[in-house]
Amino acid sequence: MIRDIIRYFPFVTAVQTDRFGQLREIYEYWNSRINLVSRKDMDNFYIHHVLHSLSIAKIIRFLDGTSILDVGTGGGFPGIPLAIMFPGCKFFLLDSIGKKIKAVAGVAETLGLENVTVVRKRAEDETERFDFAVSRALMPIPGFVNLVTKNITPAGRNTLENGIIYLKGGDIDEEIRPFRNKVKIWNISNYFDEPYFETKKVIYIPVF
Repeated sequence: MIRDIIRYFPFVTAVQTDRFGQLREIYEYWNSRINLVSRKDMDNFYIHHVLHSLSIAKIIRFLDGTSILDVGTGGGFPGIPLAIMFPGCKFFLLDSIGKKIKAVAGVAETLGLENVTVVRKRAEDETERFDFAVSRALMPIPGFVNLVTKNITPAGRNTLENGIIYLKGGDIDEEIRPFRNKVKIWNISNYFDEPYFETKKVIYIPVF
């Protein structure tokens, strides 16, 4: 529910609250046309999708001007909620599936998110560079790192160095082994009370 967002992020503005409040209705509209979000998940839309995406905002407050690539955005997560939370940042939502990209573009347009660019492209073919790449459990972590390292610029001015921020749950010990000396992991359950987050994590890997 929208009240959960306000509870965990009491500093959100009236404009942001309004946009977060519109999300479920907008996604229900698009879900009736294309399966953006599992229909059984819609009852838990704000917890499973919006709050999960916003867990990234608990470990970093992106400075204005930061560019973020959301790889395999699917239904627009985590990119859309983060774009609402950080209106001064530039979000590039990338996916290879045309129908999903059309729907996500519709979501961004309805919300008036001028800081969102939606691109239909395979991540392998993306050549632009960004401050951060984010995603939700798109593939095993080593594969994702190999896929997007080329897209990260070495310059940085945020509290975290430019790199990769990944949302994933369960046992990730083997996946993070190649990055053990530099990876940082936050348990989302430290920030949100809902049982859904008990095994879910935010994983950060600097690229340089």
